[in-house]
Amino acid sequence: MTGWRLWLFLGSLSGLLAVIAGAYGAHGLQGDPHLRDAFRTGVLYHLVHALALLAVAWLASRPETRRAASVHIAGAAFIAGTLLFSGTLYAFGLTGRIFVAGAAPVGGLFFMLGWAALAWTAARHR
Repeated sequence: MTGWRLWLFLGSLSGLLAVIAGAYGAHGLQGDPHLRDAFRTGVLYHLVHALALLAVAWLASRPETRRAASVHIAGAAFIAGTLLFSGTLYAFGLTGRIFVAGAAPVGGLFFMLGWAALAWTAARHR
C-alpha cells in the first residue's frame, strides 16, 4: 500500500485508536485528575492529527501534489508526533510515569514540522 491509500489507512486507523483511547479515558480511567487530564490531552492531539492525516491522504491523491515530498513529510511527521506526544501522555496518564524524558516535546516538534510541511505544500503548489 502506498501513496494516498497508505495515508488514508493510517489516518483512519489513528482516528479509530483515538476514539478507543477517548472512550477508555472517559469511562475506564480512574484516579488522579492530573493524570486523567494528561491522558485527555493525548487523546485530543491524537484525534486532531488523525484528521490531519486524512488531509495528507487527500493531498497525496491530487495530481498536482501527489509527488510533493512535503505532503509525505507531513504525514510522517504527524505519525511520529502522535507516537511521541500522545503516546507519552497516554503512558503518563495510565502509570504516572514518564518513560522517555523529552519524548512529548519532541513529538510536539514533529506536529509543528507536519503543519509547516503542509503550509509549504500550499505555498509551492497550485
